[in-house]
Amino acid sequence: MQHFNKLIATMAALIAAAQATAQEDTTKAQKALQPVEVRSLRAGSLAPFVTTEVNAKDIEKANLGQDLPYLLQYTPSAVVTSDAGTGIGYTGVRVRGTDGVRMNVTLNGIPVNDAESQGTFFVNFPDLASSTGSIQLQRGVGTSTNGAGAFGATMSISNMMQMDRAGAEISNSYGSFNTWKHTVKGGTGMMKNGFQFDARLSKISSDGFIDRSASDLEAIQLIGGWKLSKRTSLRFMLMTGKEKTGQAWNGVPQDSLKTNRTFNELGRKTDGSFYNNQTDNYQQDYYQFFADHKFGKYLTGHMALFMTRGRGYYEEYKAGESFSSYGLKDYISPSGNDTVTSTDLIRQLWLDNYYYGSVFSLMYEKKQTQISFGGGWTQYLGDHYGYITWAQLNVADNYRWYMLDAQKNDMNLYVKAQQTVGEKWILFGDMQYRNVAYTINGFRRNPTLRPNADFSFFNPKAGVTYLLRKTTIQQQKLYASVAVANKEPNRDDFEASPLKQPVAERLYDVEAGYEINKRKWSAAANFYYMMYRDQLVFTGQINDVGAYSRTNVPESYRMGIELQGAYIASYWLKLNANLTLSDNRIKQYTEYIDNWDDPNFAQVAVVHNNTPIAFSPATIAGGGITLSPFRYMKHDQTLELDILGKHVGKQYLDNSGDEKRSLQAYNLCDVRLRYGIKMKPFKEVLATIAVNNIFDRRYASNGYVWYVYQTGGQNVVDNRFFPQAGINFLTSLTLRF
Repeated sequence: MQHFNKLIATMAALIAAAQATAQEDTTKAQKALQPVEVRSLRAGSLAPFVTTEVNAKDIEKANLGQDLPYLLQYTPSAVVTSDAGTGIGYTGVRVRGTDGVRMNVTLNGIPVNDAESQGTFFVNFPDLASSTGSIQLQRGVGTSTNGAGAFGATMSISNMMQMDRAGAEISNSYGSFNTWKHTVKGGTGMMKNGFQFDARLSKISSDGFIDRSASDLEAIQLIGGWKLSKRTSLRFMLMTGKEKTGQAWNGVPQDSLKTNRTFNELGRKTDGSFYNNQTDNYQQDYYQFFADHKFGKYLTGHMALFMTRGRGYYEEYKAGESFSSYGLKDYISPSGNDTVTSTDLIRQLWLDNYYYGSVFSLMYEKKQTQISFGGGWTQYLGDHYGYITWAQLNVADNYRWYMLDAQKNDMNLYVKAQQTVGEKWILFGDMQYRNVAYTINGFRRNPTLRPNADFSFFNPKAGVTYLLRKTTIQQQKLYASVAVANKEPNRDDFEASPLKQPVAERLYDVEAGYEINKRKWSAAANFYYMMYRDQLVFTGQINDVGAYSRTNVPESYRMGIELQGAYIASYWLKLNANLTLSDNRIKQYTEYIDNWDDPNFAQVAVVHNNTPIAFSPATIAGGGITLSPFRYMKHDQTLELDILGKHVGKQYLDNSGDEKRSLQAYNLCDVRLRYGIKMKPFKEVLATIAVNNIFDRRYASNGYVWYVYQTGGQNVVDNRFFPQAGINFLTSLTLRF
C-alpha cells in the first residue's frame, strides 16, 4: 500500500508518546473510551426478539482474510456465498432465505445499505473484522431503526474498538489460491489529556477459485477519541476501502460444472481470448463523527454526523455492440458501399455518489424503565455515467454516452420503551415513522424514464418477555413479539412503465420463543411467521420498457422454527449446534416464458400456486466442537481446535418450484487449529491454521436462472451456478507488542 511506511511510522510515534505520558492511576472509566454504540438500536438481552451476538474473541478466531459474511456462516439460519468461490471479493449472506437487499446493516449505528440497490457490499470495506468489537445479528424485523427496512435480518456492527493500553499488532495470513492478508494496527491507549488514537492498515489479495476472479483489496482506518469529562466524549472515524476484483458475477453455465468448474465467460473477445482487465474498481470513504453526553443520572444523549463517499466503475469488453445502443450512427465505409452496424468495444460504467446525514438518540433509564427517542435524516446524491474507452471503429476514445443522476432523501423518527412490571414481566413497544422520497432522472437503457416516488411508512412493534427465573448464573425466559415493516422498491424495480410502477412491500412478523441459560448448558427455541404483502419477485415478464424487473405478488410467507443449544462438557470440551426448519411459500404468482415458436416471441403466462420461495432452504443446520486442552493447564499458552459443520438444504433458483431450476443440498466441514503463547519480546504470539471444506465437497452455494424459453411445447432452462472451492487452507501469524 502506498502510504504503509508513513502510517506505520506515525503509529509508532503515537504509541511511544502515549507510553511516555500514560498515567498509572487512571481510573477504570478513563482507561479507554468505550466503543460507540447507539444503544437504542440494538436489542437488549431481555427484549422479545431473537438475536445472535458475535464478540471480538469469536471474530478474531475466524478472521483469516475472508469477508465479514463468512464470519457469520455458522450462526442460525445463515447461508453465505462467494462469487470467486473463496469468501474473498464479492460475498453475501442470506438469513432465513432473505438476501442482503432485505437486510438492514448499520456500522456504529450509521446506515450502510446502498441507497439505490439497498444491498451491502462488504468488499468495499476490506478487513473490517480486524477492527470490529462486536456484531449483533437480529433475525426477523427486529429493532432496526436507521436505514433500509429489515425484511429478514438486522446486522449491527460496532467497529470503533480501541486498545485499552498503548500497543501494536501485526497479522499476516497466507492460503490457497495465493491468498494473502496483511494487517498492521496500533493504538495509544488513553493519554493524560483524554485523547486516544488508533489506526489500522490492511491489504488482502487472492487469485480466487474461479478463473480471472482475483481480488486486490486495501483499507485504512483511523479513530480519534477525546474524553472531555466524565459526562462528555467525542469520537471521529475515517475509514477508506479500495477494491479491484475480477468480474465473476455471471457464474458458471450448468453444462460446464462437470467439465470446468472454474470457467468464467466474462471478457471473452471475438478471437476467443479473454480481456485482461475485466474488473470492478471502487473506492468508498467513510467519515463518522460521534458526540455522547450524559445529561444527568438518568438521561444520555447521542448524536452522529456522517458522510460516505463512493466512486468507481466496472470495465468490460463487449463484442458486437450495435452503434445505435450508444446513440451513434452506423459506420459507412469511405467507398459508401458497406454499412457496419456494430463494433467490439471496451466500456466503463461509473457510479459517483455522496451519502450523508445525521442520526441522534436520547435514552432515559431509571430502575425498571427505559425510553429511547431518536431519528435520522440522510440524503443520497448519485451520478451514473458511462464511457467507451476504446472501439474498433467509429467511436472516439473516452466517448461518454450517458449521464444520469438520482436523489434519495430518507427521514425517520422513533420512540421505544421497555418497562419491567413486577419481577417477571417486561413490556416492549416501538413506533417508527419513516419517509422516503426518491427521484430518478433516467436509466442507462431508458434515459427518458424519470420516475418520482414518495413513501410514508409507519412501523410499529410490540412484545412481552416473561422471566421464569433470573439469577447471576442462570436465566429462563419466554417471549413473544409482533412487528410490521415496510420497504420501498429499489432502483431497478422502477425501470418499468409509468403506468405499472411497483408498490412498497409490507411484512408482518410474529416471533415467540423460549430460552434457558445455565452454568454448563443453554438452549433456545424460536418460532417465526413472516407474512408478506406485495413482495417483489422476478417473474420473467418483460415490462413495457423492455426490461426484466421484479413484480409485486399479493401474498407469501416464511414460517419456521430455530433451535439452538450449547453444552460445556468439560473444561476442555464445548459443543454447540443450531437447526432451522422452515416452510417458505408464494401463494400464487404468474411466470412469463418466452415462446420461441411464436414469430413475435410472445410470452406464455404460467400460473403457479403455493410454490417455494427462491433461495429459501427448508433445512439449515450448523454446529461445532471446541477442544481446549491447555485452558487450565498452562497459563502462558492456549491451544484450541474447532471442528465446524454446516448443512444447507435444497434451494430453488426461482419461484417456480421446478426441480430443474434448483441447487442441490450440501454439507461442509471446516477445521481450525489455534495456538497462542506469551513470550518476550512480544505480549503474545498467535498462530492459526484453518482447513475449509476438509472433505473436498463439490457444491454450489448460489445461482440463478439465466434464461427460460419454450419451444416444441417444452421448456428449455439455462441455469448458472457459483461453485465454491474444494478443500483449501488459510494460515495466519499474529504478533502483539
